[in-house]
Amino acid sequence: MADPENTIIMETTKGRVVIELRPDLAPNHVERIKTLARQGFYDNVPFHRVIEGFMAQTGDPTGTGTGGSDLPDLKAEFNAEPHVRGVCSMARTNAPNSANSQFFIVFDDARFLDKQYTVWGKVTEGMENVDKIKRGEPVRDPDRIVSMKVAADAA
Repeated sequence: MADPENTIIMETTKGRVVIELRPDLAPNHVERIKTLARQGFYDNVPFHRVIEGFMAQTGDPTGTGTGGSDLPDLKAEFNAEPHVRGVCSMARTNAPNSANSQFFIVFDDARFLDKQYTVWGKVTEGMENVDKIKRGEPVRDPDRIVSMKVAADAA
């Protein structure tokens, strides 16, 4: 594990997923993900929108796709990192500066999202578990994040 302070360990109902954070790309978004993980915000949150060949979205405790955290929305940190398999990026509304707590993990290349959504990390282990997440829009009886921790805290 490269840097435990910038590594997320996400236990899902399908298994463990390890995400390497990229503060070099999106420092404020990485800080938000770590803050919410440390608060236990993501624990038991469903993957509410999962589209075959595209992505798995989570981070809304209501499971509707309209919820978020109590923290203010983030200013966009769009970057040139490509949206390819395993990339973690922030979900948002049509407003660029509306990312809050929801994020998605890309199953396959989705380069049409490049420079329009903030990439903040990449799955380094457990992508096969992401592949197993139940599909749907919305998902009936969805898979969930069981727990999400910063690796530095998980020891």
